[in-house]
Amino acid sequence: MCGIVGAAAQRDIVPVLVEGLRRLEYRGYDSCGIAALGDGRLERVRSVARVADLADQVSKLKLAAQTGISHTRWATHGAPLTHNAHPMVSRDEIAVVHNGIIENYEDLRSELKAAGYAFDSETDTEVIAHLVRSYYDGDLFQAVRRAVKRLSGAYAIAVIAKSQPHCVVGARAGSPLVVGVGTQEMFLASDALALAGTTERIAYLEEGDVAEIGREGFRVRDAADREARRVVRVVKAGSAPVELGPYRHYMQKEIFEQPSAVAATLEGVEAVTPALFGKDALRTLQGARSVLILACGTSYYSGLVAKYWIESLARLRTQVEIASEYRYRDSVPDATTLVVVVSQSGETADTLAALRHARKLGQKRTLAICNVATSAMMRETRLRFLTHAGVEIGVASTKAFTTQLTALFLLALLLAKLGKRLPARAEAQHVKRLRHLPTALASALALEPQVIAWAERFAKKEHALFLGRGIHYPIALEGALKLKEISYIHAEAYPAGELKHGPLALVTREMPVVTVAPNDALLEKVKSNMQEVRARGGELYVLADADTRISTQEGMHVIRLPEHYGLLSPILHVVPLQLLAYYTALARGTDVDKPRNLAKSVTVE
Repeated sequence: MCGIVGAAAQRDIVPVLVEGLRRLEYRGYDSCGIAALGDGRLERVRSVARVADLADQVSKLKLAAQTGISHTRWATHGAPLTHNAHPMVSRDEIAVVHNGIIENYEDLRSELKAAGYAFDSETDTEVIAHLVRSYYDGDLFQAVRRAVKRLSGAYAIAVIAKSQPHCVVGARAGSPLVVGVGTQEMFLASDALALAGTTERIAYLEEGDVAEIGREGFRVRDAADREARRVVRVVKAGSAPVELGPYRHYMQKEIFEQPSAVAATLEGVEAVTPALFGKDALRTLQGARSVLILACGTSYYSGLVAKYWIESLARLRTQVEIASEYRYRDSVPDATTLVVVVSQSGETADTLAALRHARKLGQKRTLAICNVATSAMMRETRLRFLTHAGVEIGVASTKAFTTQLTALFLLALLLAKLGKRLPARAEAQHVKRLRHLPTALASALALEPQVIAWAERFAKKEHALFLGRGIHYPIALEGALKLKEISYIHAEAYPAGELKHGPLALVTREMPVVTVAPNDALLEKVKSNMQEVRARGGELYVLADADTRISTQEGMHVIRLPEHYGLLSPILHVVPLQLLAYYTALARGTDVDKPRNLAKSVTVE
């Protein structure tokens, strides 16, 4: 989602600010901007186009400065228009960029208006700029510290003042912010990736921190307004750009990277051991009597699959909760529950908040499954498993999902083993199947030509229904999500057994019905549900295993997966659904990698 870059240096830092925004583009945004201090002036440039347009404007203006802040914005308060783009400026003195949402902005706005401050935008962020200005008397660090005490909600901010041209002040609560340490230059950013190629020395700010950076160093005061030290560590964020190679879009590239991503995630896994999840894993997991999985979006669907695995293999009661809902209801905490948070970025605001809520309730056994080693989620849990999907740029998650499933299956096996429910022979068979998974995924990707033929039909539709049963119902959910988020076709998913309880009323020849039909214990039930669709004139698109005796005929189109893969079948069946969404979106001419209204990392609630 929104991105922040700030710098104070002895050189021109405008190129660093712009390049930092380029590195954060994949997260999604609808406007961008920069504010810079040079020659006694505060200059601001904003755009509702891409960062490339901002760079062109900056170049034409010959903008140069030694101190500045820049931002990519994903609109919350106020439409994506230039006057709502960050940075926000107060009385030509204070400039602010902000990630997050200020919940009490209306009260503060009224107060500041009464004090004579004029508002030029509809954003909550402008409140911060005016509030800091109202406290400013020549000490920006002190003004920001006073201002943030008045803010309710989530924020990461970077602030500059015209009369203090060699410092930037940042603060965070609920949104990430890091300090980058260079030689006679210092940086702020919402993600270490923004500073890749500039510095690898990173300090992570903690909840409630306010930090001031200058050319020679930085200082921090914590949530209790005490001086604090934050450890500087070397973070290899990767400075090389991610190239598309022969692919048309990053999503297509990432779909085809799944065999290698899963192989990388399984690198070195020869047996199921506690060490896979951290040095304290044995003690933490042995005492777990139930499992609670917290996640959002695609990660939530991976958790739903894991529920089947954990309850079947380990016989541990497992709940899966949408993170954005979990902390707003009265739940029944249990100190023996293992809390598992799943996220691609590790910065998902709702999931982080749910994790912290679970800990406050006394549930201290925590595990993060995440694709970013340096993320807040990985730092805040007792145990962690790093998936090795690599950078995922397409907003619609693909390889992050299949690597999450791989990690969750390993967790299910380990819990079963610790509970003495996984004999050595069964463990060896499961590990062997996992090791073969990259090859099986490559075979699933070979179905691409058949999926393209389906996509040509889907591109003309406006609605679609996805069906699955048991462990494959979450895969139907994921297939529907992928189709709707990049092709803009309205798609819903249901357990196939629920057809006759309502969704069957929607079925016509104009409503394609995608059915996931592996050869498992529920196959005959699924076949009966398919007949219900055919009897109403519906058109079926079926993903079937080779030995299901389901064949193409009038009103039924069948793609056969090359391998029957038992418990790991969901990881294979999702691949054709990813391809279907991609090629349907391609046929409809949508922006595949940056679908409208969506962001890659959801860092606001």
